[in-house]
Amino acid sequence: MKTIKGPAIFLAQFAGDEAPFNSLDAIGAWAADCGFVGVQIPSWDGRLFDLAKAAESKDYCDDVKGTLAAHGVEVTELSTHLQGQLVAVHPAYDEAFDGFAAEEVRGNPDARQVWAVDQMMKAAKASANLGLTDHVTFSGALAWPYVYPWPQRPAGLIETAFGELAKRWRPILDAFDEAGVNVCYEIHPGEDLHDGITFEMFLDAVGGHTRCNILYDPSHFVLQALDYLDFIDIYKDRIKMFHVKDAEFNPTGRQGVYSGYQSWVDRAGRFRSLGDGQVDFAGIFSKLAANDFEGWAVLEWECCLKHPEDGAREGSQFIRDHIIRVTEKAFDDFADGGTDEAANRRMLGIG
Repeated sequence: MKTIKGPAIFLAQFAGDEAPFNSLDAIGAWAADCGFVGVQIPSWDGRLFDLAKAAESKDYCDDVKGTLAAHGVEVTELSTHLQGQLVAVHPAYDEAFDGFAAEEVRGNPDARQVWAVDQMMKAAKASANLGLTDHVTFSGALAWPYVYPWPQRPAGLIETAFGELAKRWRPILDAFDEAGVNVCYEIHPGEDLHDGITFEMFLDAVGGHTRCNILYDPSHFVLQALDYLDFIDIYKDRIKMFHVKDAEFNPTGRQGVYSGYQSWVDRAGRFRSLGDGQVDFAGIFSKLAANDFEGWAVLEWECCLKHPEDGAREGSQFIRDHIIRVTEKAFDDFADGGTDEAANRRMLGIG
């Protein structure tokens, strides 16, 4: 068994134009002051990180690590959630997602997709230059508009969608394999990979690629009424990353999983700060420890009620309190009789 690393924090929800959230040095100091020892960096945010430079320069990556190390913090992983989303976009979402791309490719879906793939290739090199082993992204989605269809889906639609999704991702997975880095898809509604079944479909479509793995975030499973503890047992060999995020699901006679187009605060399913929701984190940390999870426990703060800075400080201690320092001996070692094979055979009555 292994002790999970952490606490760490995903910086995407905190980066901003005001200090201390507007530079890597300042936000690293802030994270350390909150009690974090690792940060997950959003690769698209130029205030904190230059992805193109990181892909080309190990010296730059050493500077990034040194800046954080001065505060007792290290890089846990890079994120390409926004760029990964653009690897596969259904036309219905073209305008909604266009803002994720560089300005020069907006309004041009083909150019935007090429740009997104190039971003992923850069992320593979940057991760290797930083000495990282795992990377988080979104899969994008071609089939999502048909997740609960009316009229019914035509035969073969989903197979065609996943075939195309795999075709787009396979070269990226190969590039990450060459870099020695796992691609961890955050299993997330809005993506074609939104539960265990869809991950399996994609994994089959990419030929069981060894670099095709999972970022586990129980909050997205609470909102789907999916058994998030059983998920760990089923996919333990593919879970390489962990977002520690809380949620609650309180269906009523008026709304359920789909939440009736309500704002976050009025939905049956809501994201909450750690400890304020319904997720059984004691069960999760126990299963991850028992399954030899080697990664980080990374806070992703999203809450419809609490201030983010309060959520961060409370979340750091919450994670620290839940990390299990695994034992190196069995609790009943004191009763070891020191038997050998001959004694074992005598005890079984087999001579």
